[in-house]
Amino acid sequence: MLTDSLSSSQVSQLHQLLDEVSHQQCKDFGNVLTDLKPDGTLITECDQWSDETLVKGLARIAQGEEVLSEEGSKSVPISKAFWVVDPLDGTTNFAAGIPHWAISVARFVEGKPQSAFLDLPVLKQRIVAIRGKGVWLNGEPLTVETRFSKHSECVSLCSRSIRVLQQRADHPFPGKIRLLGVSSLNMVSVAIGQTIAALEATPKIWDIASAWLILSELMCPIVWLDSDPSQLLPGQNLTSVDFPLLTASSSKELQSLLPWGKALMG
Repeated sequence: MLTDSLSSSQVSQLHQLLDEVSHQQCKDFGNVLTDLKPDGTLITECDQWSDETLVKGLARIAQGEEVLSEEGSKSVPISKAFWVVDPLDGTTNFAAGIPHWAISVARFVEGKPQSAFLDLPVLKQRIVAIRGKGVWLNGEPLTVETRFSKHSECVSLCSRSIRVLQQRADHPFPGKIRLLGVSSLNMVSVAIGQTIAALEATPKIWDIASAWLILSELMCPIVWLDSDPSQLLPGQNLTSVDFPLLTASSSKELQSLLPWGKALMG
């Protein structure tokens, strides 16, 4: 029987599944062969193994709930509840020996994320968000207050959004620029106070799935600069659909960065 929330048993099984995938990725780190996907992005055997393991595990944990993933089916499932998976967000970092990547698993109910699990294998950190309940880092709650206590001045850009610096070269950029190379972590860096804003040019649904809920639960405003992921249609193929966005730690910071978001789309 479908329920909006996961049971405690399902959550426990999901943590075990993430532990398995995280452990294997750490073992494979620095010992992988890479290949190119048709879109020119990198893929490794570890990406494929991780995807297969997560999809099979989720089928066991949540029977009847389909999975949309970066390395598997990219069509929006028709069921009320489904999963969106990025088995290894940051493959370029992973393949290059840069120890900064993430595993993203989010459960959607009626078109929006209801629970999210974002694992950082090397850092041994796991962020969990439940809609209407809050966000936790390794079991400890994250709050708006913990975000603002860090007093960051950094702004996260992706490799494709950095072009706005040239488009608005006559305007001083309102922050110290950081490029982490991992879409989900670029966005979540805002929610946990590492940065004050993030601008993403071409994130896919699997890039934003977990970050979207984490940002929302921690009251970080988001502006969707083109497509709105809350308007997904059952059966829609998302292979080539981007969800460019600007998110910030507060409305004030969002307004200061909005001209760069508009320049990105312009």
